[in-house]
Parts: sequence; C-alpha cells; structure tokens
Amino acid sequence: MIKKHKEIPLILTIAVIFVAYLAVKHYGVPRRLNAPANSIIVLQPYKAAGTWVFDDFRTGLVREPFVSSIPEMIDRLVSDIPNAEKGFRLLFSAKPFPGYHIKLIWRRAESGGNWYYCEQYKTEGWLCPSLFKYFKEAPRELYAKAEAK
Repeated sequence: MIKKHKEIPLILTIAVIFVAYLAVKHYGVPRRLNAPANSIIVLQPYKAAGTWVFDDFRTGLVREPFVSSIPEMIDRLVSDIPNAEKGFRLLFSAKPFPGYHIKLIWRRAESGGNWYYCEQYKTEGWLCPSLFKYFKEAPRELYAKAEAK
C-alpha cells in the first residue's frame, strides 16, 4: 500500500510533462507577451480591404488593422519595397537598433491607445490597444524598420 502511495507523485509528474508536451506540440511555444524593452518584434503586415493589417496568431490578432495615420506612415516607410502590399517584414522595438528607419515619440493616450509623433514624416498616428500585446505599457519611443520578405 505504501509503495502505491509513493508512486502517485511520479505518475502525476509524468502526466503533467505529457500534457505540457501536447500543448507545445499543438499550440507552439507560447509567445512571451510584454516583451522586454530591448527585444525586437517582427510582424508581417500586408494590405487587405485597402489598409495595412497584420496577423499574429500567437497573440490572437488576425487582420488587425493599422488606423489613424499609421497606414500613411507605412506607405512612406515601404515606398522602396517592391510589392510591399503583399507583405513585408516590420521590425520594431522600444530601444534603438542598428539600421532602424523611423523613430516614433509618444505624445498622449487616447481611447485605450496611444498617439505617436514621427519627426521624419512630420505627422502623428494612433496605435490601438493591441500595442499592449507587446509592451506592458506604452513605450516613450518606438523604433521601426521595414524590409522585404
């Protein structure tokens, strides 16, 4: 009787490891939300229904649109990338990284999102609350780079 009781923790441990294995196999390695400030995040925006959108299945975002002047900023950012509307790589971070193309400066919060100013383009745009899928709080600065896929 005592032997069976001692075997229960081993059986539970094996069961937990097996369930974790199945979860990772089925869903993939979970993306760490609220990425550290020094990480570079990569999205692959594309045009749908006339505006820039992106999918990030690990965060539950599908055809998430860019709005409020951000699409116009993206148009300028990708102007030298052929067929960018079919998709391009957008790298962004809260810290400068080698080769970044634009810098956005936080201005104010509104409607759950945040307004950022782009000095290069002399305009500001609104980033929706989906920003918080990647950062715990709105970064004071964002750095971005566009590349062909």
